[in-house]
Amino acid sequence: MAKKVDRPLSEGKAWAYVAIGGLLEVVWASGFKYENVPSIVVLVALLTSFDLIIRATKTLPVGTVYAVFAGMGTIGTAMVEIIISGDASLPRIAFILLLLACIVGLKLSGGGKETT
Repeated sequence: MAKKVDRPLSEGKAWAYVAIGGLLEVVWASGFKYENVPSIVVLVALLTSFDLIIRATKTLPVGTVYAVFAGMGTIGTAMVEIIISGDASLPRIAFILLLLACIVGLKLSGGGKETT
């Protein structure tokens, strides 16, 4: 029986995995607070998000991937909270935008793969 050989992801596909994983992080993190998100959805989103991040780190620098993933989750859950609670103060929005700028800057400054 032939063993399946895993081909490395392209950078574009790896970043797509990070983006999807970040969105799924918003789902599972929000599901911890809001009971109208079914537990099975939270569990599937949690497991899938980490699987995608693990796959992405085989191609991209792990530090950058994790920072972008966590930042997306932070921004996304903060935005869900703002939308649901209606508490959209100017300082809160400004810090969310600052965090977004830092995430974009980190992604743009990561010039290539980490060496092993």
